[in-house]
Amino acid sequence: QVQLVESGGGLVQAGGSLRLSCAASGSTFAAMGWYRQAPGKERELVARISSAMNTNYADSVKGRFTISRDNAKNTVYLQMNSLKPEDTAVYYCNADPGVVGPTTPGRYWGQGTQVTVSS
Repeated sequence: QVQLVESGGGLVQAGGSLRLSCAASGSTFAAMGWYRQAPGKERELVARISSAMNTNYADSVKGRFTISRDNAKNTVYLQMNSLKPEDTAVYYCNADPGVVGPTTPGRYWGQGTQVTVSS
């Protein structure tokens, strides 16, 4: 049974940093990434990383967020720096055992973790 368990969300002031973690189990994953959904908005891709460590980012987070993964631990991380109020959202871990397109979500989702950035 596949499980994705996120941790690391919370409340932070603008300009601050948070690090999200997602521990995966039940499979190995070719694609791992993070999506977010703000109130009243659609879920959007934040960052994606392949098993070969190729990455892609949403334009809105480039230069501020860094995605990484530890294949031995089956864990993906999202380091978020210079946070802005508009980064406030529920952040979801996403993964797929197979290769998916750069903008195609994987099959599996975590339960989400809230990130709130105060101004």
